[in-house]
Amino acid sequence: MDQSDSQLVFTMLKAASHIDRKLDRALSCTKGVSFTEFQILNELDVSYGGSATRVDLANAVSLTPSAITRALKPLEKIGFVTTEKSDRDARRSIATLSAAGKALLSDATRIIDDEIESMSLPSEHREELMMVLKRIRT
Repeated sequence: MDQSDSQLVFTMLKAASHIDRKLDRALSCTKGVSFTEFQILNELDVSYGGSATRVDLANAVSLTPSAITRALKPLEKIGFVTTEKSDRDARRSIATLSAAGKALLSDATRIIDDEIESMSLPSEHREELMMVLKRIRT
């Protein structure tokens, strides 16, 4: 590994952190949820059709199951999700997106889309960059 690889990784991390903070600010100021909470709700809806286990959600958003549990508690308290213990295994709980959660997700998605559009991301090399970033995740 040469130094340019390290610089590339550090630059990608800084860019990701900047984008995360920008999206987090936009959501927390307007909808009262963090970008991480948005990601959890979005994965719950898009990838799992509205219901998933903590472990599935954790894998989808790259958090630990205990971090998902901590994130779901306030979302449940304000009515965006419900959680139920499994009949077969008390350690396993299922999170389900509520109607209020779906409404929030719809509004928040528009806010996220507007923020991303304001970043004026370059279109050249987009496909190659997506392939590289996907490869890094596997």
